[in-house]
Amino acid sequence: MNVLNSIDYGTPKSTSENMVTLEIDGVEITVPQGTSVMRAAAEVGINVPKLCATDSLEAFGSCRLCLVEIEGRRGYPASCTTPAEAGMKIKTQTPKLADIRRGVMELYISDHPLDCLTCPTNGNCELQDMAGVVGLRDVRYGYDGENHLKLEKDESNPYFTYDASKCIVCNRCVRACEETQGTFALTIDGRGFASRVAASQNESFIESECVSCGACVDACPTATLTEKTVIMMGQGEHSKITTCAYCGVGCSFKAEMKGNEVVRMVPNPDGKANQGHACVKGRFAWGYATHKDRMLKPMIRSKISDPWREVSWEEAINYTASEFKRIQAKYGKDSIGGLVSSRCTNEEGYLVQKLVRAAFGNNNVDTCARVCHSPTGYGLKVTLGESAGTQTFESVMKSDVIVVIGANPVNAHPVFASQMKRRIRQGAKLIVVDPRTTEMVKSPHVQADYHLKLMPGTNVAIVNALAYVILSEKLHKPEFIAERCEADSFKEWEHFILQEENSPEAVEKISGVPAEDIRAAARMYANAKNGSIYYGLGVTEHAQGSTTVIGIANLAMATGNVGREGVGVNPLRGQNNVQGSCDMGSFPHELPGYRHVSDSTTRAEFEAAWNCVLDPEPGLRIPNMFDAAMDGTFMGLYCQGEDIVQSDPDTQHVTAALSAMECIVVQDIFLNETAKYAHVFLPGSSFLEKDGTFTNAERRISRVRKVMPPKAGKGDWEVTCMLSNALGYPMSYKHPREIMDEIASLTPTFTGVSFKRIDELGGSIQWPCNDAAPEGTPTMHIGEFVRGKGKFIDTKYFGAGEKVTRKFPLILTTGRILSQYNVGAQTRRTHNNMWHSEDRLEIHPQDALDRGIKHNDWVGIESRAGQTVLRAEITENVQPGVVYTTFHFPESGANVITTSSSDWATNCPEYKVTAVQVMPVTQPSEWQSTYNRFNTEQESFASDKLIPKEVSTAGK
Repeated sequence: MNVLNSIDYGTPKSTSENMVTLEIDGVEITVPQGTSVMRAAAEVGINVPKLCATDSLEAFGSCRLCLVEIEGRRGYPASCTTPAEAGMKIKTQTPKLADIRRGVMELYISDHPLDCLTCPTNGNCELQDMAGVVGLRDVRYGYDGENHLKLEKDESNPYFTYDASKCIVCNRCVRACEETQGTFALTIDGRGFASRVAASQNESFIESECVSCGACVDACPTATLTEKTVIMMGQGEHSKITTCAYCGVGCSFKAEMKGNEVVRMVPNPDGKANQGHACVKGRFAWGYATHKDRMLKPMIRSKISDPWREVSWEEAINYTASEFKRIQAKYGKDSIGGLVSSRCTNEEGYLVQKLVRAAFGNNNVDTCARVCHSPTGYGLKVTLGESAGTQTFESVMKSDVIVVIGANPVNAHPVFASQMKRRIRQGAKLIVVDPRTTEMVKSPHVQADYHLKLMPGTNVAIVNALAYVILSEKLHKPEFIAERCEADSFKEWEHFILQEENSPEAVEKISGVPAEDIRAAARMYANAKNGSIYYGLGVTEHAQGSTTVIGIANLAMATGNVGREGVGVNPLRGQNNVQGSCDMGSFPHELPGYRHVSDSTTRAEFEAAWNCVLDPEPGLRIPNMFDAAMDGTFMGLYCQGEDIVQSDPDTQHVTAALSAMECIVVQDIFLNETAKYAHVFLPGSSFLEKDGTFTNAERRISRVRKVMPPKAGKGDWEVTCMLSNALGYPMSYKHPREIMDEIASLTPTFTGVSFKRIDELGGSIQWPCNDAAPEGTPTMHIGEFVRGKGKFIDTKYFGAGEKVTRKFPLILTTGRILSQYNVGAQTRRTHNNMWHSEDRLEIHPQDALDRGIKHNDWVGIESRAGQTVLRAEITENVQPGVVYTTFHFPESGANVITTSSSDWATNCPEYKVTAVQVMPVTQPSEWQSTYNRFNTEQESFASDKLIPKEVSTAGK
């Protein structure tokens, strides 16, 4: 007798009280009550024929292939929808069942095109497979009767084809869109013989609500929904599992290959972060890796006004080393530094910070986390003791109340958003704190219970007001606080919070959020059995970003929502390896593992391993580097995989600083905006050309596997080693696995991490991973906080440094959109431009009316820092007094108008609050005109299109 656990969706966990024993084809099996007959049969190696059933979807029972006979029952029930019951005696193979299955399959095939030999899914088609399984050898019905064979294909989506003539109406695509993605974009249109899958209201796929996640393509058992790359190239002949290089979800994919060419990226059903799901970027937008704009030769030039000159790797590296040595000899050892990329692997990031500390001899190293989640590192470290999120993504499925603050996961973290929405549809409550009406608020299938639509810059006030309600109404958890937190810090914090300035009524005047909504939301969160908080850049990219993170940690501790599944403080990290770049010691004050450079014991450990002397003083942060360049003391920069000209605030200050430097080295796959100011260009490698690891937002370290050789001949880690060797500090690694072994030997939270161990654990592991947690740590702070006792810290609200005035009466805030990503270097070189081909300015109808602005008009946006021009998008998603834009296109110049205002603790820029004026215009801004001229002179590949030289008169 076999005792097995079912993996069916919704099946209860097995206990002795809810197990049932039955017999299938003479084999006795015991399974949890609620397990389907089909699953029970599969557990003993009996595969019942099926078409509409799949492990990733709830059973539906429409294809009629999986029928079985059950002793004592009439008819032939579907095994996928029939639950196993004690004492059942089931037959899955009888002559009668065989006749029924062949008849059903014959009807399917009779209405199916006879193109199996030329079908793109030939060899990978479930319809073909099942025809063979049921023994269908002949079709009695002709093709001269009524059929669907002449239905037209829908080729509108750039990534896949919908061939309605091959649809068997199994409903799998519709259910995948509902259950897996949560978009509900597909339906079955018509009745009976006329029924077919339709997108939205019988629209084309490109015009419908479809978000091109690919769940429908994965679910389709025929060639009805097929990737266009498969149609063009055929089926792959081998595959490798790797990790997506877009957002911080860290989806696992199987790259299906023909030689060194990718045929398609298929989401890995065993991927711990994505569980077989994907989004349009990871699933389809990988073509940038082989785009014609890829730069494959090293180049150098003496001045940025000179033309580039292609050189050998050796010449480029030797030139860089000689320039860096010259600069340090002239200006001192602190006159150069490096930037670690959050696009690159942990191993590559580790080497860059090691290069700076050991070969440059200083701590002038920073990473893009400076401009996104550095407040997360600071705020969580001082309160909980660790600079990272507390949970797995799967943890949200046990949340009863979900609070989303300053994040739009539907656009920025879409795979996790689908999981979150699934939990909400199951009954979890949702509170959204955001200045905009995001998709998490307005979706017809997921409605926020409360939307605290605050004015940008008032996060701290809102968090304090939530705490005020919780404490004043005695909704906090005194037992948890007494056991787990510092008593004195709680008393001080309680005294601070219960001041009248933090009351919902006082905060309503500051934030614009009704006091009763604040009170109701606070009660909902505090009274939840499991309350979780998820936050994004709308929290961190403020002058008080660190303060808000501290305030969020205070809320979680006060309500006991830390240290178990379904709760926690969860930063939604932006880029694929921004967590990893921080873990690897990419901040100027911290060595790998978040240990301060001033700690002599830690420093001695690294000095012994690296055979060098380390500087005990923290180095320069990115904004400090820019200021020092303007002062003439910082003159050389090694920038790997970052485009600081487009991504960092106050663009004109950034470009002035870069122009003042004497040697800028850019290592990237494209000649980006920063490369316009570079003296050396070193071609980089894409994620498809890398071996190593990424670490996602849930601390999950996942393998990145090289599926093709580096197109420029060198991996990024090899280039860093070459530069270090040329500078006189030897690096002799043979493979990235050796780098990870060194990381593990020097970093306590990574002690048990190795490529071998990651593979043994199914492809990923969550740090801390060490002797105390050999299989990793899914949930942090169980029993006690990493720092011992949790610490409450006062969070005084000071308001944003940027103030609206008569000259600048509106507040600009920024964010992302689903189809594009970050600075757009990758997605702009794919078909994703079909959905979003330019950055636009969202403006409220009343603000537009006041200024005479119509939809699609060109509008000028002016701040204290600069001016730019965008098209207007009139929408009520923003509130009066607030405008919003994305920053995916360099010609938009979104960061020309953001200012140098930054977080008090970390210098994270205040992207989310910029005082501006918006008016109709008839021509580009002065900056954009300069940008166009500069692009022409540089013959840049950085943008697919430029702002037109002449813009039609607004409103005419």
